[in-house]
Amino acid sequence: MRSKSLLFRAALNLYCSIVFAFLMLPLVIVFPLSVSSATYLQFPPPGYSWRWFESYFGSLSWMQATVLSIEVGCITSAFAVLLGVPLAFYLTRARWRIVSSVVEKLCISPLIIPSIVTAIVVYRLFASYRLIGTMPALVLGHTILALPFVVVVVSAALRTFDATQEDAAMGLGAGRFRAVFFITLPQLRPSILAGAFFAFMASFDDLILALYLSGSNMTLPRKTFENIQFAIDPTIAAVSVLQILFVVALGGAWYVFARSALRAASVTFPTVSSMNSINPKVS
Repeated sequence: MRSKSLLFRAALNLYCSIVFAFLMLPLVIVFPLSVSSATYLQFPPPGYSWRWFESYFGSLSWMQATVLSIEVGCITSAFAVLLGVPLAFYLTRARWRIVSSVVEKLCISPLIIPSIVTAIVVYRLFASYRLIGTMPALVLGHTILALPFVVVVVSAALRTFDATQEDAAMGLGAGRFRAVFFITLPQLRPSILAGAFFAFMASFDDLILALYLSGSNMTLPRKTFENIQFAIDPTIAAVSVLQILFVVALGGAWYVFARSALRAASVTFPTVSSMNSINPKVS
């Protein structure tokens, strides 16, 4: 029996290793292409040069597209958190389960509906208000895509949260808002950070909505897409490498902050003295 378990574990590890290698294989090609000395995409590269990174950083159009994508991603992430966290509270604590179930299905529908359908609907709506090509159009459109990530992640955390901690805080004199703000939200911080990270990546990596809503403004995915169509060169590989490194760095920063937040939440418990500091009226 033990030998069968070891054999199954070895086969599972081998399978996972093969899948991981298959997923990481494009990186083996992208990284050398980004430092190729050739004037077109050629693998293996005939030589090595940093010229394509210099081309990226020296191009005003690439820099503008990068800055725009980061700005839209940050604003979208903030909007998604501000809307998604209260919505997650409503979905997990609503008394009318039928209504909350319908609202939940509507919230996660952008994850199910094809992006092209969402883009067409949003384009028709924003075009009637002449918002195409503006920052608000991009932010609002990306918020529609990003909101489900925050709602799903925070809702999952709330469903496993011990709500009796809020009851204990209110029993010590704190109001509902203070109990949620000082007791619940600190323990939800890792999930909120995770939702914000996924929301940012949903915006930063989006191409379909950007094609419809950005107008003459280029986001980084749209700029990359158009370069592939009209002026393909190893600059695209350099941009891809920088995007990979940026995502890895951002994910590492999220992991560090989430771990520290989780550690802080796990060692912080409400006491009588702490609740008295929240509400001095309690004796």
